[in-house]
Amino acid sequence: MSRPALRIPVSKRDQKALEEFLSGGVQPVRAVLRALALLQLAKGISAPRLAEFVSLTPQAIRKVGHRYVEGGLERALYEKERPGAAALLEDSQKQRIIAMVCAGAPEGHARWTVRLVAEQAVKRRLVPRVGRETIRVLLLSHDLKPWREKNVVHPGTH
Repeated sequence: MSRPALRIPVSKRDQKALEEFLSGGVQPVRAVLRALALLQLAKGISAPRLAEFVSLTPQAIRKVGHRYVEGGLERALYEKERPGAAALLEDSQKQRIIAMVCAGAPEGHARWTVRLVAEQAVKRRLVPRVGRETIRVLLLSHDLKPWREKNVVHPGTH
């Protein structure tokens, strides 16, 4: 036994907004697919039948309809912002690591490497722990390549 067709009452104003959205230039593909699905749901087309023409699963189509009912047009077309991972380093820690790299390599080393920066940051208690990838991304974001001698600022040289 199949599910009954999902009836989504899309207001005339929202239907007009969806049609304008679809005819108005470049849009994210996911949002366009959701807009198409929502318009067809408003016409009473079932999710499985609609899934044959729109490259969304029936479950995803039903979700679009439910999100429209619960949160309106914006909620149906776009995903919520995701929180992402917490920052691994605080700004003050980043500044200290950058200052350490700009001050020159420790004795016994000709230049900094990403691994050496990570080890020294922990050894000097700038951070409790840090991975090489975090250091690599930090250095790249400041356009620093301390393993290349010419890109490092050495104290006393101009």
